[in-house]
Amino acid sequence: KPLESVAENPARYLERNQLDLNSRGGRELALFAAHRIARTDPDAAISHWSPIKARFTQEEQAYVAGQIALHLARRHAPNALTWSGLAQGATLNDLQLGWKARAAMRAQDWANLQAAIEAMSEVEQRRPEWRYWKARALKAGGKPIAASEIFLQMSRETNFYAQLASEELGPVIGPVTTAYKPTEAELKAVAAMPAIQRALALFRLNMRSEGIREWHWANRNLDDKQLLAAAELAKRNDLLDRAISSADRTQQLHDFSLRYPSPHRETLQTYTKPLNLDDAWVYGLVRQESRFVTGAKSSVGASGMMQLMPATARWVAKRIGMKGFHSGVVNQLETNFALGTYYLKHVQDILSGNAVLATAAYNAGPGRARRWQDANPMEAAAYIESIPFNETRDYVKKVMSNSAYYAARFGDSLTSLKKRIGIVPGKRDKMEDFSGEP
Repeated sequence: KPLESVAENPARYLERNQLDLNSRGGRELALFAAHRIARTDPDAAISHWSPIKARFTQEEQAYVAGQIALHLARRHAPNALTWSGLAQGATLNDLQLGWKARAAMRAQDWANLQAAIEAMSEVEQRRPEWRYWKARALKAGGKPIAASEIFLQMSRETNFYAQLASEELGPVIGPVTTAYKPTEAELKAVAAMPAIQRALALFRLNMRSEGIREWHWANRNLDDKQLLAAAELAKRNDLLDRAISSADRTQQLHDFSLRYPSPHRETLQTYTKPLNLDDAWVYGLVRQESRFVTGAKSSVGASGMMQLMPATARWVAKRIGMKGFHSGVVNQLETNFALGTYYLKHVQDILSGNAVLATAAYNAGPGRARRWQDANPMEAAAYIESIPFNETRDYVKKVMSNSAYYAARFGDSLTSLKKRIGIVPGKRDKMEDFSGEP
């Protein structure tokens, strides 16, 4: 079975001097082998491919170059754009074009960035990240009016890139006002809905997963006023995660006090103040981690509002000399805050005091956050967008976006998201040893 043999050891296949390049099957096996190597080691793929590439057609060479470019870009290799250039003529998919765009934004190669985005499918181009970065490329390329049109359209939204787009136009997030409060009649009407009643009954029975599904079903066709009534009803029933879920769905009418609640603030501040941690940032992180569900537990075992992994909780408890620590106390509110805020401050301190790096580290570990830095300082938005893990990339965007909205709610002076994320510093000459980190 040649295909299985190649999949198992593609390097050995390409090292043989008996490649069958006279048949279509033989050529495709060789292309498959180069592709397989590139997935795990693009530099090794280059070493194996370079001596034999002249024996292939231009189309085949472009195909392999596109595969190698993708995986070089995901590793932030400086030659990623060079290999993207060698893929000229190949039909690149959205994933390949996305990573070509990310390599270009890290290099501030605005022409390549714009070209990559414009080659994407129409659906992909409508994603917030590519609309924003296309506008940035247009602005850098001397087309400020075309850029401003995109920024203006985006500024009406409330996601990470919409906030940055709004700031490109001039203003930053101002004081968050409450645009609409449901009347008691509207609250009673929503409370009388059978699906809402079923959801609340399930939550009272501690059947959270069933209650969440019922709540989603109940919310599916509600208008903005009804959604805000549902959110207020959830808040009154101590279901802040459902309040956020409903308030997040509104399109025209909003209540940011329901979208960005700040429970237990005095308790949290007993831990954030001594550590000099920014409350808005911590609340942004907790909102993303658990939506303020005290007993939240993830599929991988993270616990509590700040979603601490067991090993991390033990490591911090030992480090701060917590007496009587055991796994059963991690969900307790004050214990969770004590452990979580200490760890967040710890990763911030070991990563140049940078909040973006610390946020990435909180989700994916400090070693990875450090590895994704460039040798030179980089705009934080480019660092975030080029995080290789989809989950971590989305997480960092949401935490930092949340933090700007919380800052506005708390009356903080630093409500500009662009200023909050700032610049990610370049890697230090000496690599830190994070092997002892949890």
